[in-house]
Amino acid sequence: MTKPLPVSLPFDPNPRAPRIALPAGACDTHFHVFGPPNDFPYAATRRYEPPAAPIEYYRAMQRATGLQRGVVVQPSAHGLDHSAMLDAIATSDGRLKGVVNMSTATSDDELERMKSLGIVGARFSLMSDRPGDRVAIEAAIPRLARLGWSLDLHIEAEHLVANAGFIKAIPIPTVIDHMGRPEPSHGLDQAAFRLVLDLASDPRFWIKVSALDKITEQPIANVSDGIPFKDTIPFGRAVVAAAPDRVLWGSDWPHGNTFDPGTVPNDGALLDLLAEIAPDRMAHRRILVDNPARLYGFK
Repeated sequence: MTKPLPVSLPFDPNPRAPRIALPAGACDTHFHVFGPPNDFPYAATRRYEPPAAPIEYYRAMQRATGLQRGVVVQPSAHGLDHSAMLDAIATSDGRLKGVVNMSTATSDDELERMKSLGIVGARFSLMSDRPGDRVAIEAAIPRLARLGWSLDLHIEAEHLVANAGFIKAIPIPTVIDHMGRPEPSHGLDQAAFRLVLDLASDPRFWIKVSALDKITEQPIANVSDGIPFKDTIPFGRAVVAAAPDRVLWGSDWPHGNTFDPGTVPNDGALLDLLAEIAPDRMAHRRILVDNPARLYGFK
């Protein structure tokens, strides 16, 4: 008997505005689009079953929160079929760009085609729970360099430390997703996070403050003032201090597979959390507007 796939939770249907109005051009550099599967089927190789999260619902979240730009990151549930992402970008009036999945089988012509449609990078994983290896990254680097794309690296603490030398030698702009997934209870001095701060000192590396609901060790039910996941604040502040001009923010909408079973974060609350991480208005603007515009080419 085939074991059923894990099912991830749907997004919060009632996003609220953050406490502080966002600057014009505020960008969410990490969100996903799922389906709808009747139009854009999921990959047969998917590891979990996501509820539909089409672009129309993401745009409703943007309107509620004040976000205006975004970078769609291809989810593993859609594999190498980028139809849902490209449809979202095509109907965005230039407000969305994308980061794709690619393999050695992806042709140069296909990469050039996707570049012409608004793709600005490719994502690779070094994670324990999904495929991904250094060989694929090494093969992709010269191709990304020719395209002028950045490399988006999804990696957890264990693999970050184990691959430190390899990562430091990547010659093209590289984004470290989710701050490298530090473990809050291990503190700022844990080896993986020290490495993140070391990378942040190098102008090739960008650090993405995102997926804080997956990094946290604090259940969302403990929130009393509307701001969740406060154990992630010291980590966010540390990367902002280390690389104020190369820190990005991402909602990770529609979230899925959260740490706290039965709940998902409200996107307005996540933006309030960012305001706690970067309370200075100039830093807030750099993270939401200036930095993503510079890396991803928003005008």
